[in-house]
Amino acid sequence: MNGVIEMDRLWAPWRSKYVTSAAKTADPECIFCQKFNDNHEKDAENLVLARTERCFVLMNLYPYNNGHLLVAPQRHVGDMTELAQDEMTELFEVTSWMLTVLRRAFNPDGFNVGINVGRVAGAGIPGHFHIHIVPRWNGDTNFMPVLGDVKVISESLDDTYRKLKAAMEEVRSEA
Repeated sequence: MNGVIEMDRLWAPWRSKYVTSAAKTADPECIFCQKFNDNHEKDAENLVLARTERCFVLMNLYPYNNGHLLVAPQRHVGDMTELAQDEMTELFEVTSWMLTVLRRAFNPDGFNVGINVGRVAGAGIPGHFHIHIVPRWNGDTNFMPVLGDVKVISESLDDTYRKLKAAMEEVRSEA
């Protein structure tokens, strides 16, 4: 070995897609607006979980954990200060509803609920304001993201989508 340490590599192709797509600025249309304005029959394909009067909920295509959701206003605004009072109220009502749905579907131990305003603050889609909801479980952080820049997601997006839709129906029927 001559003092050289060989290291196994893990392949994470989704990461490359994310970095490449986040760097593109040629496409002037917002991905959130595209998904919201697309035919409602494509909601499952677009990972759109819910539509309300002023907001919509979609799954993050590149989740930090199973069930990572994004809650966004229907109107294309990039900053919280541009939201009308009724939009802000509904955003947080829908966020609260999604916490209930996620608890029903996955029983997480907690959540990270966050807002990134501007690319420098971590916003991957800086032109369209949105709230992240990331379910968390005790022990869900391990050596993979720290050492390998790899996050292990234990379930497909399609399976997660189906579970969340079923939980949404259960929560609605109880209301």
